[in-house]
Amino acid sequence: MDTATKPKHIGRNISRIRELKGMKQEALANAIGVSQQSVSNIEASETIEEEKLIEVAKALDVSVEAIKNFSEEGVINYFANFYDNSSNHGAIHANNCTFNPLDKVVELYERLVQVEKDKITYLEKLLKDK
Repeated sequence: MDTATKPKHIGRNISRIRELKGMKQEALANAIGVSQQSVSNIEASETIEEEKLIEVAKALDVSVEAIKNFSEEGVINYFANFYDNSSNHGAIHANNCTFNPLDKVVELYERLVQVEKDKITYLEKLLKDK
């Protein structure tokens, strides 16, 4: 049995990161200025030129190291830990609002109405002065 470590498949890592970000091949192709078929070829390649890898990383908004070191197990562990931590504290922090959104909408609306009233008052004053 061979104990040599198999090199990471960079193209497959790019594909998985792109999919996890909800990005289509066409969108990645547009971002790096190539065709969709070129992205398909990149994702099928085990290795990629460093310059192209930098472009892809920038388009995916990740580091080159994140692409090179990507692992399915790491993603699973990340989300498992996230779920464990959030469930230990009750509600997920993203949904733990400290204000009533409806109050904010009403406040904004009232401020907009007041600005319009101030405009009307100013315009009436200008007309009266003429």
